[in-house]
Amino acid sequence: MTPLQEFIEVLKIHRDTAFEKEKLYEDLVLTEYYEGRAKAFEDAISFAEAYSEKEVSTLMWFAAYVAGELCEKDISLGEMRVLAEGYYNKAFNTKEK
Repeated sequence: MTPLQEFIEVLKIHRDTAFEKEKLYEDLVLTEYYEGRAKAFEDAISFAEAYSEKEVSTLMWFAAYVAGELCEKDISLGEMRVLAEGYYNKAFNTKEK
């Protein structure tokens, strides 16, 4: 399980807890509060799952790229790390934020 998949599982636990607490209270304010929390967790889960699909696709492409580079050239692990970091930053726009 990837770290992002683990995070999604944690979000699901929090979502389910919010749904359970929503059912416990008769107070309208608390019910709406927990309903809102559950919805927020649901939105976060949807976003994280979509991002996870992009992550898997990108990493699969990169693995194929690396295999090709290693076969064609004599690249050191240090050079491969620089290539990997550059590709990761470009693919996930880590430097734009």
